[in-house]
Amino acid sequence: MALPSTVRAGAWLPSDQNFLRDWLDDLIERVKEKDRLGKTEELKPSVARLRDLINGDPKIYMLFNDMLWQLSHRETPTGFPQVKTVDQLLRLFNEAIQSAPAFNTSGLVGFPINAILNWAMGTQAGFAAFLDDKVNAALRYMLHEWSVYLESPESTYVLNDDPETGWFGEKALAAMPGFAQTFVCDPSAPHYGFTSWDDFFTRRLREGVRPVDTDPAVVTSAAESVPYRLAHDVQLRDTFWLKGQPYALDFMLDSAHKGADEPKPDAYVGGTVYQAFLSALNYHRWHSPVDGTVRAVRNIPGTYYSQTPAALCDTAAPDLSQGYIAHLAARAVVYIEATKPAVGLVGFVAIGMGEVSSCDVTVEPGDRVERGEQIGSFHYGGSSHCLVFGPGVDLDFIKVPDDENVLVNARVATLMR
Repeated sequence: MALPSTVRAGAWLPSDQNFLRDWLDDLIERVKEKDRLGKTEELKPSVARLRDLINGDPKIYMLFNDMLWQLSHRETPTGFPQVKTVDQLLRLFNEAIQSAPAFNTSGLVGFPINAILNWAMGTQAGFAAFLDDKVNAALRYMLHEWSVYLESPESTYVLNDDPETGWFGEKALAAMPGFAQTFVCDPSAPHYGFTSWDDFFTRRLREGVRPVDTDPAVVTSAAESVPYRLAHDVQLRDTFWLKGQPYALDFMLDSAHKGADEPKPDAYVGGTVYQAFLSALNYHRWHSPVDGTVRAVRNIPGTYYSQTPAALCDTAAPDLSQGYIAHLAARAVVYIEATKPAVGLVGFVAIGMGEVSSCDVTVEPGDRVERGEQIGSFHYGGSSHCLVFGPGVDLDFIKVPDDENVLVNARVATLMR
């Protein structure tokens, strides 16, 4: 398969680094303006909880302060770092979780918290901080509080027809051609009939617009996504945090906490992993890649803003860490026993990338699924996913140009024997 040599597939952060700098400057100025007007806001409960964790734990206090100190001594692609202190960092978080992402042609900031942390993630202190279990628990609580807002009617204010920033304005609809014909919506209703930002983000396809490939020898795309990597002869353990980020099945499938009904990762040793990445504008529901029976399902808690040290100064972190986060990020696994014996037990791994990272599985063990049937969705958050096949499953994968989407339900591979 022809895959991109450098990955910037998602467009969750802008390719124009000047836009990223200006966006963060505007957010910083918004917080300062509230201070000047005497309207300084109290921290939301989840942000206050993160503040108390930082101030109450000497290790975490050191790491958060040190990541900003380390950053202050080096120039980034957007100039010298804009976030100077932990207090400022928390105030920016507080502002971000009370808003919904607007559309922008110059560069969509679909990851506002990720944008605030973008360079800090790549420091030595940041690498340590965002692997800490207590930090990730506090971040999960903060992101949950934001998700409640994104599921509320108040978040619909960006679902308007403003020509520059509205999701149903001229420029946004040009970036999402055929939106009304593709997705279940009502253009004559307020906000196209969507009741919240999350309702818009998890929009449903109209019947028949993504037909399922019916060839019985075909494995279909489980999500609308750009291919990231195809790896053969995957191993139980490997150095997934180093350059190249090879897959380590033991950690990707979290064997230390697997349920009794889940296969051992050993069953996939020598097999194949296909990984692909969903962009900010993509359809974010998952569909079964095969006909079969769901054998096991599990949500795996994990990290939110950890990136591999090998990525160094990733301008769109964690895009260049997708192999790495397949082993550590918050994710979900669905095992499907294919009706076709030669395909065997397929592992689908949904991987959250920053922000809300909610992996919502909608099937249960024992359910019969047909190719193309919905099995779950990503709620607001960046997203990557893997299909895992056992050894001896001989598949011929499609070849696609760099950065081209493979539509959900379309052929991704053909069984050769």
